[in-house]
Amino acid sequence: MKITAVLVVDAVEPSLEFWVGRMGFLKTMEVPDGETLAFAGVAAGNAELMFQTFSSVRKDVETLLPPPDSVSSLFIEVDDFADTLKRLEGYPVAMPERTTFYGMREIGVRAPGGHAVIFAQPV
Repeated sequence: MKITAVLVVDAVEPSLEFWVGRMGFLKTMEVPDGETLAFAGVAAGNAELMFQTFSSVRKDVETLLPPPDSVSSLFIEVDDFADTLKRLEGYPVAMPERTTFYGMREIGVRAPGGHAVIFAQPV
């Protein structure tokens, strides 16, 4: 079994800037829509994400549009927390670095599109 998150966003390009340009993922696919992208996929190790614009979902299967004010959250366990911190330098932090009672070192951001992302590593 494989699970891949498809995050619905206003525009795909800012997500690619964050995930590929900042976080080091590789772009695996893209679907153009005129001069912009309607859809794209990225991957790093066993992690895969896809991004689709609201307008593309509307054209494809409108009944799958997320409800208003809904936002997805991602919890990503990383192998190198120090590298993650370095990649996030200068990026707005939504949840300051912390160590949890359940033994994880975490930091949280809002990725383009408003999705909450927590990067974590066991301590």
